[in-house]
Amino acid sequence: MQQQAHGASLTQDRTAVDQLIDDAAGLLTRVDDDLPWGNACKRTPGYLEVQRATCYGRLGLGVEAGALWGQVLQVVPETARRDRGVYLARHATAAATAREPDQAVEIARQVAQIAVETRSARMLSELRALERAMRPWQDASIGQALQELLAPVTERG
Repeated sequence: MQQQAHGASLTQDRTAVDQLIDDAAGLLTRVDDDLPWGNACKRTPGYLEVQRATCYGRLGLGVEAGALWGQVLQVVPETARRDRGVYLARHATAAATAREPDQAVEIARQVAQIAVETRSARMLSELRALERAMRPWQDASIGQALQELLAPVTERG
């Protein structure tokens, strides 16, 4: 169902995204797979809200996605560095989509530090998405601040 929700986000169907994620939430107690790839929904704090926030980002709902990322990040442990960095990058992109470039850059500061330390390819991909979302401000001082902030990440990448 969460994969169907991602598909619905690609077709810009928010109603289907919400319905599918809500339906999936009702099934979480039935997941009993002990295989590591079969139980991410039980091991990852806020798993379904991560999926919803990702879909909202794809739908261009920056404010709604940003609010969800804020909630998700409160429950993601600091030790989950790679996931935390990816979620922070998506949160920054949501802020840019919501036309809050200063907030986007502030969030990106945390991501850049994690990205330099972990060299996560997934995180680097999310940072490229952030750069695309920040294009309207690329010639402004805030856009240049983002480029300077990301230089240590992209120079070694």
